[in-house]
Amino acid sequence: MAHIEPILSAHEIAGIVERLGKEISQAYAGKRLVLISVLNGSFMFAADLARAIDLEHVRIEFLGISSYGDEYKSSGVCEVTKDLAKPIEDEHVLIVEDIIDSGTTLTYLLEMLAVKKPRSLKVCTLLARVSTHLRVGIDFVGKVLGNDVFVVGYGLDNKGLLRNLAYIGEYHP
Repeated sequence: MAHIEPILSAHEIAGIVERLGKEISQAYAGKRLVLISVLNGSFMFAADLARAIDLEHVRIEFLGISSYGDEYKSSGVCEVTKDLAKPIEDEHVLIVEDIIDSGTTLTYLLEMLAVKKPRSLKVCTLLARVSTHLRVGIDFVGKVLGNDVFVVGYGLDNKGLLRNLAYIGEYHP
């Protein structure tokens, strides 16, 4: 039977979201911002983050990208499962991710979105791996994790399950 060891409580997540919301509000003060929530994992984080950002003009878009299928590690192949509803040309864009593991999906996203000619393109992630955080340009990071920790909860899943947990935990099959 699987075991989940809590590593971030709902209260701790709320504190991270509040901190990131303040950082983003300062970075984009006086500007219009488009948040792109990368589905499916970031939907809870993106919703809470959007409410924590104190800006007058925030638009939220959703983009579906898959590189995992039902596996624990990225396949290395990215597939767009849902595209943006509106253009982002000349907009300040912030990609919102749940977790950045290998950086494969993020690299693909940055290249794909840069072609759409945003005014600026930055990245916010709730969680990042130590090795990836040092290697890939991430502008706003909630918490850095070890490289071998598999986490679930608060939008993060195991084969589509356990997204509904209010906390984040290390999953042990």
